[in-house]
Amino acid sequence: MATYRPNVAAILRNPKTGKILVGERIDHKKSWQFPQGGVDKREDLISALYREVEEEIGVPRDLYTLVECRTDYRYKFPAGHLKKGKYCGQIQTYFLCDYHGTDKDFDLDAHVREFSQLKWIKPKKFRLWWVPRFKREVFRRVLRDFFGVTHLPETKPTKKKKLAKKASESVR
Repeated sequence: MATYRPNVAAILRNPKTGKILVGERIDHKKSWQFPQGGVDKREDLISALYREVEEEIGVPRDLYTLVECRTDYRYKFPAGHLKKGKYCGQIQTYFLCDYHGTDKDFDLDAHVREFSQLKWIKPKKFRLWWVPRFKREVFRRVLRDFFGVTHLPETKPTKKKKLAKKASESVR
């Protein structure tokens, strides 16, 4: 029987600016997400969080403080795909963490490299087109639940829309 794989995700926030950290996946260019990963057998959620953050971005746990935790975000993999032959999707727990280090503390090669680059953004600047369609509802809920963001663009603006916006801005 297929089940949901337990997963944790870290939203690192700069407490001075309110910006959050996202990483561009190395295997999917222009796809941005939070550091995250599966919970190992016999591992609790907080231990999984500390391990995943250190593996994915090289940040030890003493450089961030847990602020808030929310759970029961779930998505199914598309087209009946099973991860590891038994998981039909993931059930995620998100941790909001205040980051106290600097950008020099990041080490994307601490383990197997998963991100090509990192950047800090305001939560309202997250774009749903950065993630696969099957994950978008989770990101929509996470950004609403943690930051009160209620409108996130789902599609990338076309050149026509960009030109129209630029023209309207130049009139002001």
